[in-house]
Amino acid sequence: MNEDTHTAPDLAALALGLLRGPGSNARTILGLAGPPGAGKSTLARHLVAEVERREGPGSAAYLPLDGFHLSAAQLDRLGLSHRKGAPATFDAHGYVALLRRVASDRFQDIYVPDFDRELDEPVAARHVVAPHARLVITEGNYLAATEHPWPEARRLLRELWYVDAEDTVREDRLLRRHRAGGRDEDSARHWVTTNDHPNGEYVKTGRSLCTRIVRVSGLPAAQEGRSVL
Repeated sequence: MNEDTHTAPDLAALALGLLRGPGSNARTILGLAGPPGAGKSTLARHLVAEVERREGPGSAAYLPLDGFHLSAAQLDRLGLSHRKGAPATFDAHGYVALLRRVASDRFQDIYVPDFDRELDEPVAARHVVAPHARLVITEGNYLAATEHPWPEARRLLRELWYVDAEDTVREDRLLRRHRAGGRDEDSARHWVTTNDHPNGEYVKTGRSLCTRIVRVSGLPAAQEGRSVL
């Protein structure tokens, strides 16, 4: 397992390298795991943009696990609203099913859901994997988790990178995220302590299962309040 601090161009070059060599005619899926606030979605979007800049529009696509958040109605039904973001609050089987389709279907547009932080709800079909997309980058907290069905997702990935960041950096990002979403300082800090922190500690247990550990420097900043990070 490789571990190092990488610049954004370094990581773009590594992603482009997955499209070269044996098996490069097949569609490649690259996964990014890591705890909340590590920078997964910011990195994923950057890599998609860089691959498209080099290989052409539609050559790369983005598939966020956050699109498989259960809706507020389902969280209420299950009594899990206070644990939003924990493993049980995702449609993990639906995520795996979409990954399987992405890996096997090269003839149709494949629509991908996302999570809208202004609505605080998942939304359908925000992204699309075009038939000619060669690299699909998927990211989410639990891609390296060992409980069923997460290993099924892992088997569909060419590589799985663990996006790492200092806990203090992540906490600051998470506090800013929750304040931007409408929480006051006290409730934002309470949510980070009681929900984001235990979720992050759980995610860390899968670190050793990843192909590469990356800490990113020089990554363009995401729009405030819009990135999952």
